[in-house]
Amino acid sequence: MKYIHLLLISLFFIACVSSMKTAPTPTDPRIARGRDIFFNETFGGNGRTCGTCHRAENNFTLDPLFIASLPATDPLFVAEFNPLLKENFENPKLMRAFGLIMENQDGFDDIANKFNMRGIPHTLGLRISVQSKNGPHTGWSADGAPGDRSLRSFATGAVIQHFTKSLNRIQGIDFRLPTEEELDALEAFQLSLGRQEELQLPIPLNNPVANRGQAIFNDIKTGKCFVCHFNAGANASPDIFGPDAGNLNFNTGVEDLPDQPADLTGELKPRDDGFGTPGDGTFNVPSLIESADTGPFFHNNSVETIEGAVAFYDGDSFNDSPAGKFLDSLTGGPIEIDATQIVAVAAFLRIINVLENIRESEGFLHSYLNRMFSGNEIFFGLLPRAGDEINDAAQVLLCGGLHPSAIDHLRKAKFFLDKAKKKRSAQKLNIEYALQELASARNEIISIK
Repeated sequence: MKYIHLLLISLFFIACVSSMKTAPTPTDPRIARGRDIFFNETFGGNGRTCGTCHRAENNFTLDPLFIASLPATDPLFVAEFNPLLKENFENPKLMRAFGLIMENQDGFDDIANKFNMRGIPHTLGLRISVQSKNGPHTGWSADGAPGDRSLRSFATGAVIQHFTKSLNRIQGIDFRLPTEEELDALEAFQLSLGRQEELQLPIPLNNPVANRGQAIFNDIKTGKCFVCHFNAGANASPDIFGPDAGNLNFNTGVEDLPDQPADLTGELKPRDDGFGTPGDGTFNVPSLIESADTGPFFHNNSVETIEGAVAFYDGDSFNDSPAGKFLDSLTGGPIEIDATQIVAVAAFLRIINVLENIRESEGFLHSYLNRMFSGNEIFFGLLPRAGDEINDAAQVLLCGGLHPSAIDHLRKAKFFLDKAKKKRSAQKLNIEYALQELASARNEIISIK
């Protein structure tokens, strides 16, 4: 373990090298190179890749339902078939039941007792969600490890943590570290994923419940959500925290929630101390735009539904937390919203997620029709990825009891997309039909002037 400590110290200086001297464009070759590394490179380790946990077809994250669909030989389950990783590398029970991955955020000197069990954060919209006035915030606690908290250091830490052949974690034997060129490419690829711009609220919603949820979200006296999730993203309100605040860390009391699902199993799950070593109990703010289809929620996957995640902020765990008390002092009282208001805010979050799904799907289809190079997707993967986004959109609306007519349009879009995959002779026409149905679904959701 002494070797690992020295390795991490040396990596701090490597990771501090700035890579993105210029922002990558969609045709930047680094993006395509990064995609290949992300999904195919094992770095001489146990068979895992970055894509093992960040699945493109599952919004670049994992949840228990998706995990249950994987074969027993998938590298995600390496602890179940590699004797050298059987103990203290993963907890298969918590992984399969709750989507929790073992992280040694505070070092490898006592891995049997000093670890965290965390969900897998998606990698969408990172370009506009990881910067802060205090430097980059990556991972759930903003301390992407090892090094300077950047995406580059996060990638290096992921190889050491998750790709190793044994718990010795010896460089050159259990894995190899990414090269500077590979780190450049991985960073470019990840920054290209998802939204590249912030949403501008308010938006003209047709559903009265979701529209009321938007108003509550942006109200300083009721929901107060915008304070930390400005424009429903990951950055703090510039009017309150200053124009350069960006992404911030808060102790919201999630670790104090009673009856957390993973705790009820009796499995060892130490308290997660958040940012730093030792931790200060804080975690960074995730974007909400992509939240409805990337649950379970919070760093420990403790809440299953978006409605439950909204309801958390009306409970004692949040209102008694440092973040809750700070918000109370800032706004003149705690968050107090009732069941119908919780549903309204969740409806708003579902809607903006669906609009992002539609935007992504349209982008994939237009790229395919125009034979445009898209470095973060292989060309023949564009239609399946568009289908993934359409399915997500329909499911998010269905589970919230929202916009049945939009769901119908989404299902028709998927029907035409499936026809396009099967019949090349009419492929362009069917893709155009699918785009028309997506536009109709959007028109059901928002008023476009």
